Amino acid sequence: MKGEAQTIRSTLRVNNNPRICPNSLHDLIHEVSIMVGRIKTKLRETRLDANTAQPTPTPVCPLCGREIPPAQRDAHHLTPKSHGGKATEILHRICHRQIHALFTEAELARNLNTMEALRTKPELKPFIRWVQTKPIDFFQKARKSQRLKSMEI
Repeated sequence: MKGEAQTIRSTLRVNNNPRICPNSLHDLIHEVSIMVGRIKTKLRETRLDANTAQPTPTPVCPLCGREIPPAQRDAHHLTPKSHGGKATEILHRICHRQIHALFTEAELARNLNTMEALRTKPELKPFIRWVQTKPIDFFQKARKSQRLKSMEI
C-alpha cells in the first residue's frame, strides 16, 4: 500500500501539478475524495439540468408549413453555394428536392433567394398544396422538370 501511494505521489510530481502533490497516503485519499465529491456534484447538476430542460420544438418547413421529422431535414442554401450563398433554411427533403427539380441555380440566386419568393412561384404552388395533404414523414423522388431537361441538351 505504501509503495502504491509513493508511485501515485511521484506521478503527480512528474505532472508538475503543485496543487495536488500529497506527502502521505492520508493526504492522497483526502485529495481523491475531494475530486470524487466535485465529480458527483457535477453529475447531479447535469442530471438536474437534463430533467428541467425544455424539449426543443420540431422545426416547421417554411415552404409547406408542416413539421419536419429529423430523418426528413435538409438544409437549403437560399442563394446556392456556387453563387456565394451562406444562409440556409431547414426544409423537408421532398420540398428541397422539388425546388431543385424546378429551378436552376442561377434562377435561385437571381430571383428566388427568399422563402417568400419561392412560395409565390406558380410552378411550386400545386406541389405545396399537394404535399400539405401528406404525412410529415412522406417522401417521394422528385423528377426534374421538362424545362430543365430541355436546357441540358
